[in-house]
Parts: sequence; structure tokens; C-alpha cells
Amino acid sequence: MLLALVGPAFAQEAAVVPTVDKGDVAWMLTSTLLVLLMTVPGLALFYGGMVRSKNVLSVLIQVMVIFSLLILLWAVFGYSLAFVGGNAVIGSFDKAFLSGVTVDSLADTFTENVKLPEYVFIAFQATFAGITGALIVGAFAERIKFSALILFSVLWFTFGYVPIAHMVWGAGGYLLDLGALDFAGGTVVHINAGVAGLVGAYFVGKRLGFGREAIKPHNVTMTFVGAALLWVGWFGFNAGSNLESNAGTALAFINTLFATAAAIVAWAITEGFTKGKPSALGVASGAVAGLVGITPAAGLVGPFGAIAIGAVAGVVCVWGVTGLKKLLRADDSLDVFGVHGIGGIVGALLTGVFHAPSLGGGGGEDYSIFGQVGIQALAVGITIVWIGAVSVVSFGIAKLAFGLRVSEEEEREGLDITYHGETAYET
Repeated sequence: MLLALVGPAFAQEAAVVPTVDKGDVAWMLTSTLLVLLMTVPGLALFYGGMVRSKNVLSVLIQVMVIFSLLILLWAVFGYSLAFVGGNAVIGSFDKAFLSGVTVDSLADTFTENVKLPEYVFIAFQATFAGITGALIVGAFAERIKFSALILFSVLWFTFGYVPIAHMVWGAGGYLLDLGALDFAGGTVVHINAGVAGLVGAYFVGKRLGFGREAIKPHNVTMTFVGAALLWVGWFGFNAGSNLESNAGTALAFINTLFATAAAIVAWAITEGFTKGKPSALGVASGAVAGLVGITPAAGLVGPFGAIAIGAVAGVVCVWGVTGLKKLLRADDSLDVFGVHGIGGIVGALLTGVFHAPSLGGGGGEDYSIFGQVGIQALAVGITIVWIGAVSVVSFGIAKLAFGLRVSEEEEREGLDITYHGETAYET
């Protein structure tokens, strides 16, 4: 009788065998490469074209070096503190230096019995950490000391990025258990980078001549190409966040396509009304705004919800880089807060709206838009306060250690020559 009772339960338990699908592995490795493409060359070119020719190499170097530095820190302790054990705020050091990770160890996906090689998951998430730090450098481009940027990045990553990633995505994380929705990084990546960048813009100060003379992008074509590469790479960022290759991946993929298209059109129309004509820089920025807006919602809303989110993000971010920027009185050089911060906030809040099944989303029958938007707003607020505080302290420490700003003479000559001994273009 005992065997009769235990037998079926044992058989059922034995039937749940972890499986690793080659298609999932191939897609996740491709997604990781696509996120790398987003950063170098995508983000590097996007930012590089928007600065003056005397500073373009400095921005390219900052993007690549910060990305690389954070990937190394991810291997040393970031992955373990973000995703391994711990409490509601931070993980543990159990897998510091990738201790215990082998070719046979597995990582969870969103399907109980479907797994990934842990190395794949680690690599994928490493690129997220790297690009978030690289995004921040655009806010104070053309005038920050390289040494100060390095120290800030280490401190911000350790005390800012890693805890937020754990709270939102790690098992037992406070915001995850609260029910906050962030499919691919609206809070973890974009609001995080936007707030850190804004704090940095205040700390480092305005560029020489800001507000008194025109500071124009030196190569809009480069920026446009960078935006196009960001759009391509973002399919890995968003659709890869499904961690499998299935219908959910297809949903995140098509939402990334539709939302970005809607944002581009919305930005162009808004610019046409407000400035009289749409610009190439505006269209490129609109693409990024749509990509940022759909990031937290990519696998959670329907296609027309994605279109709505993209369109709203496109319009609101025009205000973010014009009206709001003037109100804040900060020289956010490449509009990190205006696009990533504001777009991330818009996307995070609207995820709570369009996740509703009545609007085509994937929420349950008892889904409450009001309740979920409240949770989303709390997640946004916690991210802003946490990253704001960490950024203030981190920039303060970097200022004490190295000073934040290059000298007036170095800034006038350009960081390419003064800090890297090179010029991008022969004169």
C-alpha cells in the first residue's frame, strides 16, 4: 500500500528531468553577441558622432573600457551577488570568481524543466551590466577625467547596479517578490543609467561655452549608424531576455520591432510640429527612445500595447531632451537622462497598464491595472532613490580621489589629444 502511494509520486518527480535545448543555447549565445553589438560598435558610434571631433576617440575609449571593466567585475563578484542566494537586497559570495561553475552546471529559465548552461546565462547578463555602465558616460562626455570615471564605475557597479539587479531579477529579490515587472531592464538598466548620468552631469559641471555657443555633433551620420546598430542589437537584449527560443521570444521580438517604429514616427511628427522639420539626430534618438520604452514590457504586452508604449515614449522623450533638460539646468551632454531615464520611467509605468489581458497583455484574469501601476511606480521610485544616493556618494569619492573634471586647457584642446595622445581625423 505504501509503495502504491509513493510509486506514482516518485514517477512524476522522476519525469521532471532538466533539459538543455540546443536551439535555446544557440539563440542565447546569439543574443549575447547582439548585446555586444549594441555596445561596440552601436553605442560607441551613437555617442561618438554626437560629440565634437576633438573628443570622439575619448568617448569610444570610455564606452569600450567601461564595458570591459564591468564584465570583469561581473565575473569576479557581480554575478554571484546579483543572482546567487542572499536576501531581499543582495545575493551572496557563494559563486564569487565563478566558484563551482562548470560546463555541467545549469541556470534556470522561465520553464521549470528547461535549463541553460550556466556559462551562457553568466555571459548574457554580463553584457547587460557592461552596457549600463557604458550608457552613463554620455551624460558628462567631453570633460570628465578618465581615472575618475573608472573609480566611479567600480563603486556604482558594486553598490548600485548589482543590488538593483538582485532586487528586480534575483531569487528572493525585494522587487521581484513584490511583483514588479521588468522583462529586460527598464529599471535595472535604463532608469539606473539615466539617474546616474544626471547626477554625474551635476557633479562634473557644464561644458565650457554651454548655453553661450553652439556645441554641435561632429558627425550625425555616425550617430545614425550607431542608432541603427542599437536597434539590431536590441533584439538580443529584449528577445534574449526570454531565455528560451519559443513563442514568448517571438512576442518580445515583434514588440521590439513595432515599438521602435512607433517611436521613430512619433518623434519625427513631434519634431515637425515643434521645430518645423524632423531631423536625422531626432529620428535616431526616437529609435533609442522606443527601444528603451519597450524594454521592461517586451515579453509582457501585446503588439498594439507595444506600439502605444513606443509612441508615448517617442513623444515624451522629445520633451525630456528639450523642455525637461532646460528645467533641470544640467548639461547632460548626450541626453542620457532625457532618453534612458525618462523613456525607462514611461516604459516601466506603461508596462503595468498594457500587461492587462483586456489590453492584449499576458496578465491573469484578476489583473488590476491600478494595483500593478502602483507596484511599478514603487519600483521606479526605489531605483531612482537608490541609484541617486549611490551615485552621489560614488562621484563624491571619485572627486576626492582624483578630481572629476579635466583642466580648462585640456577641455579646450580636446580629450583625444590630452588624455589619449591621438586624433580621430588628420587636419
